[in-house]
Amino acid sequence: MSSASFRLRSPISVLDRYITRQLASPFIFGVAAFSSILVSVGAIFDLIRQMTELGLPIAIAARVLLLRTPEFIALSFPMATLLSALMVYSRLSTDSELIALRSAGISIYRLIVPAVVLSFLVSLLTFAFNEAIVPAAKYQAGVTLEQALKQDKPKFTEKNIVFQQYREVKQQDGASQQQLERIFYAQRFDGVQMKSLTVLDFSQEGLNQIITANSAQWNFEQQTWDFSDGTIYLVDPNGSYRNILKFERQQIQLPRTPLDLATRKTDSAEMNIAEVQDYIKLVEQSGNQKSVNQLTMRIQQKIAFPFVCLVFGLAGATLGTRPRRGGKGTSFAISILIIFTYYLLSFVCDAFGRLEIFTPVLAAWLPTVVGLSAVSWLLVRAAR
Repeated sequence: MSSASFRLRSPISVLDRYITRQLASPFIFGVAAFSSILVSVGAIFDLIRQMTELGLPIAIAARVLLLRTPEFIALSFPMATLLSALMVYSRLSTDSELIALRSAGISIYRLIVPAVVLSFLVSLLTFAFNEAIVPAAKYQAGVTLEQALKQDKPKFTEKNIVFQQYREVKQQDGASQQQLERIFYAQRFDGVQMKSLTVLDFSQEGLNQIITANSAQWNFEQQTWDFSDGTIYLVDPNGSYRNILKFERQQIQLPRTPLDLATRKTDSAEMNIAEVQDYIKLVEQSGNQKSVNQLTMRIQQKIAFPFVCLVFGLAGATLGTRPRRGGKGTSFAISILIIFTYYLLSFVCDAFGRLEIFTPVLAAWLPTVVGLSAVSWLLVRAAR
């Protein structure tokens, strides 16, 4: 088979290669430009303040800045996709190249295929970045900064650890219903011991046992809790105390879930999707449905965010095909307006999700769905 015959059958046409090459340079420029802006606003100014006011060493500041950079690069990917598509298609429109191509029978839908492919690839890149690099880098940046400033905040929950344990109970009609079995409360946690504990036991009919203790520590060898300096109140069904037992040390069979809840990092921005899902399983056992909903929303946002690249790429290509005057400055200004509008909508949806006005899925995906719908409408109009 000749090379000429191969080129004719190649799925990547000359037009695709031409537009793709045109998109590459503005995309790289956009990543550099938007990353620089985001790094300056989100990290550099604060680090300079800490260097001048708190004596943060410049070497540590540089390391923290380097560790925070992946987060801002990931945020810049959708913006750079929008800017590159808008700049390239605007130039093609201004130079009448789009008119020539459409005169040759090439539709708008076919012309924007390179932008769609680029947007999809950048979406994959954004997802990979946010899963494999950003959480670990952001966590390490926080640890490095706290250690340097000698402001180490505990990597655990310090106060008010609450855990509600449920069990499945069969009803007379055969259906299952969750019933409260225990409530575990610790006033403080120092990283090793729980302090000032109260355990309410509902494992029998009603409240049947109350345990209080000054401290408790998880025994890893025997997989039990070692309670110290406490009292066990046995409660009759009528609510009176049947017996009161004081102890200096007592092993009590309770799940270690309260310890897991206290020692797990709780910032979802420092976790990937698998880690958030594991943390949700712990929170579900505590009965805190509001926290479960918010964490579920974070997972959906982590999945939905990369698709912003596709929305922005389509928006840039569609708007770029419309004739207008102006060069790179106009494209940059339009990009900023679209980005601001999208993130404003995202902020509102996030707030409604936190208030549980929207479901987690709706709060996470509504900005993307609205953006995709608006861009599709503009594309249909541009193709007429």
